[in-house]
Amino acid sequence: MMHEATYRIVRMYQHGSRRIIKTGLTLDEAQAHCRDPETSSSTCSTAAARRRTRRLGPWFDGYTVEHNS
Repeated sequence: MMHEATYRIVRMYQHGSRRIIKTGLTLDEAQAHCRDPETSSSTCSTAAARRRTRRLGPWFDGYTVEHNS
């Protein structure tokens, strides 16, 4: 039986660490998330995102397919 692929949002930091932010998304949902200016340290404007950047350095959100069994 074929299953539609699902995607996860991964926050990636310049220093190499990664953090899973969301799971179980459709491709459209993952792409919409990543188009949001608040999902990158270079374009974010909220106080929380700016604090994250000061604390952890440059970052951005990307997506990858989840491996469903």
